[in-house]
Amino acid sequence: MQNVTAAAIAALVLELVPVLAFGLAAERVARGIQRWPVAARVGFPALCAVAYLVVSISQHILRWQWFALYAMAPVVIAWLLERAAVADPGQRGDWRDAIILLTLGLAVDLRWFDAAWPSGLRVLNELLLVDMGLYGFLAVRQLSGTGFDFHLRWSDWKTGLRELLYFTPVVFILGLALGFIHPHVNLPPMGTTVLRWVWIFLFTALPEELFFRGWMQNLLERRMGRRTALLIASALFGLSHFNKRSTHFNWRYVLLATIAGFFYGRAWREQHRVPASTITHASVDWIWGLWF
Repeated sequence: MQNVTAAAIAALVLELVPVLAFGLAAERVARGIQRWPVAARVGFPALCAVAYLVVSISQHILRWQWFALYAMAPVVIAWLLERAAVADPGQRGDWRDAIILLTLGLAVDLRWFDAAWPSGLRVLNELLLVDMGLYGFLAVRQLSGTGFDFHLRWSDWKTGLRELLYFTPVVFILGLALGFIHPHVNLPPMGTTVLRWVWIFLFTALPEELFFRGWMQNLLERRMGRRTALLIASALFGLSHFNKRSTHFNWRYVLLATIAGFFYGRAWREQHRVPASTITHASVDWIWGLWF
């Protein structure tokens, strides 16, 4: 991560606080927030803008329109999900859920907010969007069954690595046939290799699995059933990679990412555990970087 200054580290710590709070004690945090008056509950996430202020002021790039967006967007998300919780107590999925998921997904894929941040600090923007979604879906909407939990279990590793084992020969054979993967060896020192897996787990795989499995597939299951939800979430995950490694529609990447999403979705739905699918996802990306 470039531009790693004291301010950037401070912003990262601020943004990690909600992630850790929900990952370690989601139910307790949500119960506490539900005791607040509605106005406080909906207005509180405006504090997301503090992280942007810390970085932008230190880098002399503060723009009030970006500050307003980061202050207002999480409040709008919380308000919409407050209404969704009332309109859809059975949690079968509401149009407000769809709008928020679509907006968050496009904001990341199309890099709507990247211009607000210094070069190399895009991860802070994505983490802020994760914070907004976590607060809205877990604290306000109180969506059950997401499986966002930092208390890893042996079953998470067993399920995650099993799906990795199933997926690897499929992607290897198909990737070679399509001319998409090109085997090579890129083995850094052991410590760096392990840290790379941890970084991918936390900052790439975890946010994507929370979004596509914990929120999207979770809501789709309630309305369409397990099989259909798995297929739709996998296809949308694949389509989210349309512009990766290419300036045009990269159909090979979309196809392989869709297949990968199928196995990630299988890992999540076994016990509705985000850590399980994140282990599969992080391991795939890690192996890809080392060998392909």
